[in-house]
Amino acid sequence: MQRLLLPSLKAFTGSRSVGLLVHRAASRVQVPSAAGSHHGSPAGVKKCGCNFGSRHPLRPGQYGTVTEVALQSGKAAVPLPSKAAEQAVGRWLLVCSGAVAGAVILGGVTRLTESGLSMVDWHLIKEMKPPTSQEEWEAEFQKYQQFPEFKILNHDMTLEEFKFIWYMEYSHRMWGRAVGLAYILPAAYFWRKGWLSRGMKGRVLALCGLVCFQGLLGWYMVKSGLEEKPESYDIPRVSQYRLAAHLGSALVLYCASLWTSLSLLLPQHKLPETRQLLWLRRFAGGTAGLVFLTALSGAFVAGLDAGLVYNSFPKMGDTWIPEDLLTFSPILKNVFENPTMVQFDHRLLGITSVTAITVLYFLSRRIPLPRRTKMAAVTLLALAYAQVTLGISTLLMYVPTPLAATHQSGSLALLSGALWLMNELRRVPK
Repeated sequence: MQRLLLPSLKAFTGSRSVGLLVHRAASRVQVPSAAGSHHGSPAGVKKCGCNFGSRHPLRPGQYGTVTEVALQSGKAAVPLPSKAAEQAVGRWLLVCSGAVAGAVILGGVTRLTESGLSMVDWHLIKEMKPPTSQEEWEAEFQKYQQFPEFKILNHDMTLEEFKFIWYMEYSHRMWGRAVGLAYILPAAYFWRKGWLSRGMKGRVLALCGLVCFQGLLGWYMVKSGLEEKPESYDIPRVSQYRLAAHLGSALVLYCASLWTSLSLLLPQHKLPETRQLLWLRRFAGGTAGLVFLTALSGAFVAGLDAGLVYNSFPKMGDTWIPEDLLTFSPILKNVFENPTMVQFDHRLLGITSVTAITVLYFLSRRIPLPRRTKMAAVTLLALAYAQVTLGISTLLMYVPTPLAATHQSGSLALLSGALWLMNELRRVPK
């Protein structure tokens, strides 16, 4: 019977895997004795001789379960990470996003204290050891004296004052190196342990590549402030374009890390796919993009010191639209290089963002949503109005460093709230 059945089944299925299953199953089928006894064959009754009912050890090439057959056929060659592994990866990326946020905040303080140009060279390993002796500090100070910031702005600076701005920039650079290690070392560990799925491996590689690119971009930005410009007597500062690129890449790294960690740590809601929910999801995505753009425009405000141009609100001076809004030619140049236009744009983006968040909140109240999703919407609304209050206060008080640093930190908190709400509303994959 085995000789008759197996060729037919193999021809019908056309699958080697199924054939292996049938072969294994056939070897386990038990034929009862003629007397129907479960305790062996009675005397006088011979066994059929085909070895049915006896259990043999598996030979090479034999598989006893569907999973084993699937593994052999290549359909499940890499087992999916366990829930515990996903939680560990999610917590790691959450810590990484917090580290990136710390780097952004520290970088903002470094910019506000005008410390970013105090270290005039860049070495990956060598600069990790700060000066320790008086001679080393004097040598470092002498290098700084060769560049425009000292000659034009800080020509009367003392060594002790130099040490303060040097340590500010040094702290920012060392924090950046710590962020790089926080990504790369655990990523290698999780990869080796097999805790990363195929899609997650690509994402982790992209994050590690982005954090390395971020460090190189930071030095590229600093170099723009060290260049000699004989025809200019303006205060030396880094290029606002490179500053925006440096901040923008940091925000992308932060958003990608936070989104991935939330997706791994928070259980996904199974929301009914209604038209209202679809519109709410799209509106939340657009609002998050608007918040990101507003934060990025802050780099141009910082790069041009545009917060010191018009320190009044809601009007800019005595008018709603200042006269020097379009003084540069061509007109597009005003958007990125005219401090008046840069501040005007930042105001407009901020007001638009808080308006959109308010509308988003009231739209969310019209749909039955889980408690955690409602909490995300309320949190986002509160963060938006707190951030607007901080921004107006910073402007009216002529940009004091503590308040300006808090305002910059608030932009990250607001972006985090927008990402949280988006994550709560994400579609359940089929």
